[in-house]
Amino acid sequence: MNNPEGRAAFRTLAPAGFYIALRVGFAFPVAEHNALPDGWVDLYTREGFMFQDPVMRWVYSNFGWTRWSEMRLPDPRRVMMQAQKFGLRYGVAISLPSTGVEGQRSFGSFARSDREFTDEEIHQLESRLRKLHELTAPPTNLTEAEIEVLRMMRSGQLIKEISAQLGVTDGAIKQRIKSAKAKLRAKTASQAVSTAVAHGLI
Repeated sequence: MNNPEGRAAFRTLAPAGFYIALRVGFAFPVAEHNALPDGWVDLYTREGFMFQDPVMRWVYSNFGWTRWSEMRLPDPRRVMMQAQKFGLRYGVAISLPSTGVEGQRSFGSFARSDREFTDEEIHQLESRLRKLHELTAPPTNLTEAEIEVLRMMRSGQLIKEISAQLGVTDGAIKQRIKSAKAKLRAKTASQAVSTAVAHGLI
């Protein structure tokens, strides 16, 4: 999430911190932003809380939203209680289903230290998260030729090798790469490849 204004809006609504994962595929999100307290992130990582965290279990098995206090999931590692020591006392989890055929959900966890989130605040968070979810949707307009070139680049082939194998000019391959970069909103060819992989396109 590269938009400072977007981050500021989330922080205003969730002053204790938040975590957002966009378009989660097989294992990793296409993009993520972790604005949780550093001390909590260090403890969470060191203790391997992710697989025991009730919030993470909820967002991976549900769609919609729920306040942390309303979740009825076991917490044998007392993750939620330990989070309170870092100001993460009240929170809401939001999980959005894929809007396409790729099966990539987006989710967020948002926290306050002073009070529960109101319904209106939750709707604002959900709306902002949905906008990011839509902005990171995989493109549907890549051609088979562009996907083929990205797939060959992923396997380590150079432009000259690709053009020789496909029987086209180097210039034609460069044009396909340029077009794919634009459609994937990538700055470099390697970023286009990694983005296509993250979206399950290649």
